[in-house]
Amino acid sequence: MVRWAAFSCVLVPVVLVWYGTSLAGATGAALGLAAVTGVCRVLLRQSEREVARAASGARTVRTTAARSMAEDRASARGRRGRPVSGAHGGGRNSGTSTPVD
Repeated sequence: MVRWAAFSCVLVPVVLVWYGTSLAGATGAALGLAAVTGVCRVLLRQSEREVARAASGARTVRTTAARSMAEDRASARGRRGRPVSGAHGGGRNSGTSTPVD
């Protein structure tokens, strides 16, 4: 992930200069991208630590199993809580299709 961020921070200014943007403008874009990339990395690591901390907490197997069963039931239902049928959950012609002459 770090390599892609570094690649984009280098590639974007090169492309900007190639298409006629000033060197100062391209440098500003590179610095802005580097700042945004750095902030995103910090936030991502913080989020990963929080998830790891929550996962290693004192959870019982029973609550995990109950949550898993609830997620399985929820995923088998459509947006409005009804069972999903067909490719998009029904619609006007949800029955079998017949050829039209």
